[in-house]
Amino acid sequence: LQTHFDPYTMCFRVKFYPSEPMKIKEELTRYLLYLQLKRDIYHGRLLCPFAEAAYLGACIVQAELGDYDPEEHPSDYIRDFKLFPKQSLKLERKIIEIHKNELRGQCAAYAELNMLQRAHSLETYGVDPHPCKDFTGSTAFLGFTATGFVVFQGNKRIHLLKWNDVSKLKFEGKTFYVIGIQKEKKLVLTFHTSTPAACKHLWKCGVENQAFYKCAKSSQIKTVCSSNIFFKGSRFRYSGKVAKEVIEASSKIQREPPEVCRAQFGQSRSYNSLSHKNLIMNMEPLVPALPSPNEYEETATENGIHDLKVQYFHIYSFTVGKSDVRINPKRQESKHKQTHANGLLPQASGKSHGVSLV
Repeated sequence: LQTHFDPYTMCFRVKFYPSEPMKIKEELTRYLLYLQLKRDIYHGRLLCPFAEAAYLGACIVQAELGDYDPEEHPSDYIRDFKLFPKQSLKLERKIIEIHKNELRGQCAAYAELNMLQRAHSLETYGVDPHPCKDFTGSTAFLGFTATGFVVFQGNKRIHLLKWNDVSKLKFEGKTFYVIGIQKEKKLVLTFHTSTPAACKHLWKCGVENQAFYKCAKSSQIKTVCSSNIFFKGSRFRYSGKVAKEVIEASSKIQREPPEVCRAQFGQSRSYNSLSHKNLIMNMEPLVPALPSPNEYEETATENGIHDLKVQYFHIYSFTVGKSDVRINPKRQESKHKQTHANGLLPQASGKSHGVSLV
């Protein structure tokens, strides 16, 4: 990075979550997805009921500590793990019970695989929540997954429109439209974002997710327009491999599996070393609702990052080259005059000059 605001901490994130993570060929790729899901759990993005939360937490503990040992693990050893936004004593006790009795003998790779298998079945798996208002003015969170377009209110999913049933995504100003078919009838869903820029970003995310998960070949993807042909609108075309091409290319990998260097226990639990509120605004939990634009501006001003030039990074994961993972950053600069829910902000302070994958 060439910038006048060093140092930065840059975090790589999974953009397109695989629909069947158990089929990922290389252990290294599965480990990177495991790290992402562990972060999603900690930030409240991957919502799960109590029983599922306890099992996922136990898998993480097994992967990082190994088998339970009464001589090494005191009664409160789970407190050293910051696994969930709200980590109750009841949840910690259940995690200990599962770690003791159900996961013994599992190596780190196997425990991580079990975690992926359980996590991918949850409704919020792979959801990057975009805050908005529905036609009644109620707060909703929109997301795009391997299955299709989803809408959440609170912790409840109220809409799931599969990609084959989504005929068009468009936006005009601050209004986002999803047009599709449900029960053989035309369906039009309307949502309102805080700014036109946030609406355009939401539309682009939807278009590229639909292209990635729905199309059989990247050569089939066409340029799409954001609105009616009689009005001037944004144009966008997804570039890169689609999911089916990634899976096919991954199955043809022939090489020695790369070595997996796992973070040590002390490193894995040091979440507070990164100020996620300053770094990635849309990493906040689905509930409670995200702060208002005024709160975002106040936060930005307090941290000395108001009206700075921001480096934006577009991260593509699970794009296959010579291995399962190839990350292709595309940089574009923008004058940061307002902060919205789906922007990347530089960390205001820090010591690391390298790249951090958390």
